[in-house]
Amino acid sequence: MRSRAAAVALVAILAGCAQAPQREAPLPAEPSAAPRGAVPAGPLIARDGRYAVVIAQPGDTLASLAQRWLGDAAARDAIARFNRIDEARAGEAVAIPLKGADPKGVTVSGAQAATILSYHRFGAKPAALTVTQQAFEAQMGYLARNGYSVVPLARLVAFLEGREALPPKAVVITIDDGYRSTYEVAWPVLRKHGFPATVFLYTDFVGAPDALTWAQMREMTGSGLFEIQPHSKTHTNLAIRQPDESEARYRERLRREVEGPIEAIRAQLGSRSTAYAFPYGDVNDAVVGELRARGVALGVTVTPGGNAFFAPPFMLRRTMIFGGDDLDAFRAKLVTALPVGKP
Repeated sequence: MRSRAAAVALVAILAGCAQAPQREAPLPAEPSAAPRGAVPAGPLIARDGRYAVVIAQPGDTLASLAQRWLGDAAARDAIARFNRIDEARAGEAVAIPLKGADPKGVTVSGAQAATILSYHRFGAKPAALTVTQQAFEAQMGYLARNGYSVVPLARLVAFLEGREALPPKAVVITIDDGYRSTYEVAWPVLRKHGFPATVFLYTDFVGAPDALTWAQMREMTGSGLFEIQPHSKTHTNLAIRQPDESEARYRERLRREVEGPIEAIRAQLGSRSTAYAFPYGDVNDAVVGELRARGVALGVTVTPGGNAFFAPPFMLRRTMIFGGDDLDAFRAKLVTALPVGKP
């Protein structure tokens, strides 16, 4: 009932300073402003240049309201976030933010954050970096049942630049290295739920007995749910200069470790690299410089936590999921809000 009370309060504010209808969205046939504190039965309660408050009618959804008032069904997330609801209910008041939601996801209580999950391999028995199929199915089912929005990693670019809001409770799924079990175990589960995911591939691994093949990767990316992004060429630590390595040789190694997988992925899959997973999560300015020079926009670490609008794009936090994590541990790793001013 909190969203309805908030909408009623907004009605009172709008009724006290009603304006002529703005041109950016058509008014329903029976526009009216409600008496202060009252909720009329008609679909439109009140409106000014910033908000419209409507009564949801039978058959209305947040997507249909977004299409009608904002001209874009995908803007349902802006309405959901503003009202703190998951769906419209007939007979209840819904506030429509006509200018859209704050793309940074800032509220009085903090800032929206996206959790990036990191998996590695899947198998019959749990191990440090091996998650069983049963556990993975339970984790994805939990996300599906509890209102989480699994989004492609690429959507974080516009979010971090302040251009586009993320849906509520946003989660990104990534899988490192390129194990064959990604194709055999993870893909069917993700496909069942319609969840997108990013595979971070270190390309020298391709050809190993337990690695993904390029044909499997083409099949997965062809589904529209998967993307393949670089995780280096050899999985060496890029931030550490070897004792016998000159500055010139170190820079050349960085170039190969960045350029090599980008070129291999483009040649084999025809796709552009926009994100990079640092081996062991380690990065320095030299690595970032190599990535920027090749148009890569995001870099992910293995530092756990959530990513708000102020997260450094080349130091994104990513939370590893371990084979021993039960559902309570998994749930505790889902960080979708941060107090403003805290990392």
